[in-house]
Amino acid sequence: MWWRLTLPCPPELEESLVWKLTDLGLHRHAVQHAPETPDRKTLLVWLPKPEWPEPQRRELIASLQPLAEPFGLSLPDGHWDDVADEDWSLSWKQHWQADPVGAGLLILPAWLEVQPEHADRLVIKMDPGSAFGTGSHPTTRLCLEALEQSPPLGSLVADLGCGSGVLGLAALGLGAESVVAADTDSLAVRATADNRGLNDRSEAELQVALGSVETLSELLAPRRADLLLCNILAPVIEALSPGFEGLLQPDGRALLSGLLVDQAPRLKEVLGGLGWLVTVEAAQGRWGLLEIRRR
Repeated sequence: MWWRLTLPCPPELEESLVWKLTDLGLHRHAVQHAPETPDRKTLLVWLPKPEWPEPQRRELIASLQPLAEPFGLSLPDGHWDDVADEDWSLSWKQHWQADPVGAGLLILPAWLEVQPEHADRLVIKMDPGSAFGTGSHPTTRLCLEALEQSPPLGSLVADLGCGSGVLGLAALGLGAESVVAADTDSLAVRATADNRGLNDRSEAELQVALGSVETLSELLAPRRADLLLCNILAPVIEALSPGFEGLLQPDGRALLSGLLVDQAPRLKEVLGGLGWLVTVEAAQGRWGLLEIRRR
């Protein structure tokens, strides 16, 4: 028998809640949303009933509540249901749907078929179970839409903090010559490699390794990238930004996301001091994206 928590999930909190649950060793969770309402999401968590009496469940909710404070929000009220001894992994899969992004992209859970209404979209197959960045979070959508609006035709692309690999796979689908990717999380590296296989891409098209800026430099050598993708948190972008120049061609550009809109002024100041010019800004809700080029 299982407890299932159903909790409304504001998009600002999605990454934080999923990260916290994973950090607590609670991997039986899913974020549900209808493609037509991507900002209205529900977090589902399955817990073995004998191991989670009421006091422990209250403690879990209490540990999640502080995650809302940086956004000026309160954790929404959820409810617990007593559910049958179901196969939670299959139940989890039932809450994923094909997710149209932008004008012509489709994030497709690997076990689903493309529906006729999406037949003309570029399909990116994903296993959503292993790392952030399946396409549903606003920062990922911002990056995907920016890629679509200015396709990286014939480009060498570097993906710093690749997560599930969705951005690199989209870049390839939109005409990039090849992608090199790195992440400091070994699970993300594995997820990117797995999703590469789901999309019938070769290692030559998408190389991925464990590491950060230095690893990308090694994968690129002796070349530099035409486009840098970096969808991670603003403080991490700031810390890594001194290394961007060594990754990019002089006329290259970078798409930076994972930042809150109110973090953009500080980040723009730091980037300006390093010789970067912000050429495009975009936002979805409280999340933002910057495109930068050398001055």
